[in-house]
Amino acid sequence: MADEVPPAARDGGTASQLQILATEHWSLLATRSLTYNESLTRVTIFLAILSGALIALALVAQADRFGETFLAIAIPMLLVVLFAGIATISRLMRLNRDDYRWVVGMNRIRHAYIALHPELEANLVTSPYDDLRGALQTLGIDDLGEGGGVGSVFHMVQTLPGMLSVILAAVVGAIVALAARAFGSPPIGMVLAATAAFALGVTLFVLWNRSSVNRVAPILEPRFPSPRG
Repeated sequence: MADEVPPAARDGGTASQLQILATEHWSLLATRSLTYNESLTRVTIFLAILSGALIALALVAQADRFGETFLAIAIPMLLVVLFAGIATISRLMRLNRDDYRWVVGMNRIRHAYIALHPELEANLVTSPYDDLRGALQTLGIDDLGEGGGVGSVFHMVQTLPGMLSVILAAVVGAIVALAARAFGSPPIGMVLAATAAFALGVTLFVLWNRSSVNRVAPILEPRFPSPRG
């Protein structure tokens, strides 16, 4: 028939599709690498600020014996550390959402590969599906059961934003303890205030992290969801 496409033209079209898909795949891999590198750089910068502040406070404490001068320096300095930490966590959560976007894009490309060559599916260990389960499989997070999901507290504290959240909660506790000391609170009052501030800080940071996980851009709505079961 006149509408039939010659085999040579059909093969040429498939080769062009594979070339375009492969180019986009490599572009997403490169972009994901940049995202990962920025995440590590941000964490390194924050830890450098934190360690520098602690060393400076240790020197001041030796000179002032935890007196009024120490309190006047420690509280503002720890507030600066807190600001740097919050900014770092906010950026890390953005980078994590970007990384999720790149993974979803690569899963869609992988789905196109399988559509062109179904026989290759058995050779892939990553997912060709672009829903949350497929993205997590590509990321190597296969446990989505009770207490083990990506939104669970146990998973949160293992991520970079979660780890920094615990550190920042400790900084909040230290600031509150120093403030209590500045107002003449006894040691037991300082301990109780610091513990309560730490617990509140961890709770708020975990809720913040969980809210960022639940946000999905419209373009990332699943087009090729994982098969049921």
